[in-house]
Amino acid sequence: MKKVTRLFMFLLAIGLISGCTPKPAKTIENLKAAYNGESTASTKYAAFAEKAKSEGFDTVAMMFLATSKAEAIHAGNHLKVLEKLGEKIAGPQIGTFNVLSTVENLTDAIKGETYELETMYPGFIALAEKEKSKDAVKSFTWALDTEKKHQFFYKTALAALNGGGEKSLPARWFVCPVCGNTYDAGSVTAKCDFCMTPREKFIAF
Repeated sequence: MKKVTRLFMFLLAIGLISGCTPKPAKTIENLKAAYNGESTASTKYAAFAEKAKSEGFDTVAMMFLATSKAEAIHAGNHLKVLEKLGEKIAGPQIGTFNVLSTVENLTDAIKGETYELETMYPGFIALAEKEKSKDAVKSFTWALDTEKKHQFFYKTALAALNGGGEKSLPARWFVCPVCGNTYDAGSVTAKCDFCMTPREKFIAF
């Protein structure tokens, strides 16, 4: 009987220990920062789209609408992870930004994407891996991989405008509703390269 009691207490102790895993505190703070940052980027790119359209750059405007949606999806994914970790978020804190000419807006967008893909997300991923937060790692990685593509799209658009116009730019864009992966008409695939969502479910712009 004593052996059975000891075994029960041992198993109970293991259960209690495993159930007391501390929250990934630094990752939670990074998720909040990323949630606010992506929400701000989404709002900013939507404003940049309106500016581009007002200047007659309809193709660039469509690109900004697509990337705005992608950033909103990233924000939503970060929020889901936060909620899964037991965090209650009232809503995003939208940062300040300026809407200038489309050329200047593209330059600003390139700067923001470069920071995210070279500094912010690599650091966030490293900490999330250290704190063993797999969901955060996945959400951060999806965002990072998409920002690489956004940076390329913006650089291509800026070069086109500086070269005389937007005729060489893609007119159609697609966004994966699950991970935010973004495609132009010439690169879209049958399934999302990041999360394998079928093309039929992509959001078209």
